[in-house]
Amino acid sequence: MEDDEIEADSPVGAEDSNGDSTERKPNMSRQEIFTLISTASVNFSAMICYSILGPFFPKEAEQKGVSETVIGLIFGCFALCDLLGSLVLGKFIVQIGAKFMLCAGLFLSGGCTILFGLLDKIPNEIPFILMCIIIRSIDAVGFAASMTSSFAIIAKAFPNNIATVLGCLEIFSGLGLILGPPLGGFLYQSFGYEIPFIVLGLVLILMVPLNIYVLPSYDATPSSGSFWRLFTQPKVLLLCFLLFSMSSCLSFLDPSISLFVIEKFNLPVGHVGLVFLGLELSYCLSSPLLGIVSDKMPKSRIWFMVIGGIATALVYCFLGPAPFLHLKSQLWLFVLMLALLGFSISMTCIPTLPEIFKCSYEHGFPDDLSTLGIVSGMYGAVWSSGNFFGPTLGGFLVEKFNFEWAAAAQGGLVFISVLLLGTYYFAEPCFRRPAPSSIEESEERAPLLSNHI
Repeated sequence: MEDDEIEADSPVGAEDSNGDSTERKPNMSRQEIFTLISTASVNFSAMICYSILGPFFPKEAEQKGVSETVIGLIFGCFALCDLLGSLVLGKFIVQIGAKFMLCAGLFLSGGCTILFGLLDKIPNEIPFILMCIIIRSIDAVGFAASMTSSFAIIAKAFPNNIATVLGCLEIFSGLGLILGPPLGGFLYQSFGYEIPFIVLGLVLILMVPLNIYVLPSYDATPSSGSFWRLFTQPKVLLLCFLLFSMSSCLSFLDPSISLFVIEKFNLPVGHVGLVFLGLELSYCLSSPLLGIVSDKMPKSRIWFMVIGGIATALVYCFLGPAPFLHLKSQLWLFVLMLALLGFSISMTCIPTLPEIFKCSYEHGFPDDLSTLGIVSGMYGAVWSSGNFFGPTLGGFLVEKFNFEWAAAAQGGLVFISVLLLGTYYFAEPCFRRPAPSSIEESEERAPLLSNHI
């Protein structure tokens, strides 16, 4: 049976009381390999198209008279529609079908990317802003469809190794984010505004037939699980707040970092994308290792999140650096902080998804595709809300104050979220002491199994 079915179909085959696997298959099945290929292609192609705007779009928009606040709004509207799309599509993933949702999302996002490359033909400021917002919003729905279904499929196929698989797939997300800015900047400098979007939009569309061929179909029946019932659990709410703050501080860089680097260090547009390399390389290289450790030692997840969150807050204070530090802004320090940021974000974010899945099973949610869709949709929605908040508020703060103070404010938000989460985790045993402690200690990963039964 294990040769023909993926792990998701028989999660009880990997029972583990201490976080270590006891009955894992030595080799992955054909379905599992195809699932990895499919989700890896989605992560790579979606992220490379998402990240190409950073090096040159803010400068292009400024030439048409668009303010930094509105540029931040253009970046932020993508996240707002991604938020709404993730919630709705996550709820109805069973009815729509995970495979169809993923492929349709890729096609829609690719088409919108191509259309976005034609917007430089619009001469006036107001029509340019409106079309940017409309196309980015539709693109966000396609992005939400592909990423929400991707997360759900990963959790369905690898229920006992979510952090490990997610960390490995972040290599491809990181590659997309790494290649996007420098490739976009090179194509923009060499061929103009349209070519980066047309080329990468076609890449995204070409991923559709690949995924139609290799991705297995997943059938399930809808369950009665509620998004709000899960979201209002204190631990889940604090995990989501941490995820929100991390997303906000990361997306804050999208519209502001290129303008800051160009003005502060006098770098040409074609070199701006290279500044992103330290961030993305450290993120994609550290994610697999941290994912493996997170799955092997689940009790380490809270330490990862707390230490990573504190490190992220400190990095944002030194990124400018913040004026109260009285340090001179230097390019080597800026690049070093971005490299440390990639590692700290990986340390903080990789453990959050398996922790949210664990909480959902602990509170009686069934172990099925419907629950995975709800959790994946919530994860995507929270991340997207941060993606909206970060560029929108960040653009306003940069315009009213400067980049240095805006970055410090983002670091402060991360520190508050990690302080609240750490306090809850460390105080939780005191509140739960009346319950049988032996069950608590022996069910580090067991909720994935016991509630399923």
